Amino acid sequence: KKLSLRASVTSELVLDDVRLPADAVLPGVVGLRGPLSCLNEARYGIVFGTLGAARDCLETAIDYSVNRVQFDRPIAGFQLTQKKLADMTLELGKGMLLALHLGRLKDQHVIRSEQVSVGKLNNAREALAIARECRNILGGNGITLEYPVIRHMNNLESVFTYEGTNEMHTLVVGEALTGIPAYR
Repeated sequence: KKLSLRASVTSELVLDDVRLPADAVLPGVVGLRGPLSCLNEARYGIVFGTLGAARDCLETAIDYSVNRVQFDRPIAGFQLTQKKLADMTLELGKGMLLALHLGRLKDQHVIRSEQVSVGKLNNAREALAIARECRNILGGNGITLEYPVIRHMNNLESVFTYEGTNEMHTLVVGEALTGIPAYR
């Protein structure tokens, strides 16, 4: 009964008093480093995936605004609409540059988990803001399934919080900056 990420199964997993034999422990891993490295890979994917959703929303809003006529001209001809489109394009471009930079660091095997947190935090936040603004440009049509915007917006609402909430990524970045873990 989900309204977003409907293609994926969401479940609760409860482990209580679980004991594992020594041979079931991840080799060479101490603490949560191993399991969290898997999360880091998923978060890295989010850095790029969010931009794809934002791009589709923006392209839809541009096309819609060029073709939607109001007061005898396309709404793309109004200053506020152009400002919204320009601002979203800038944020999308900055997110792409961040993702590209992180990809290069990953290729060089020097990327750090807090850098992935910066990418996930920024790109999920900006993609969601872009989707919301695009939905606004589409007006009443922005909530219909005739256009992909509301679907992306709903999915981005979930992406904003899964694989670590924006608050947790903010604290990871804060610790990297100050050396003081605020979440413990």
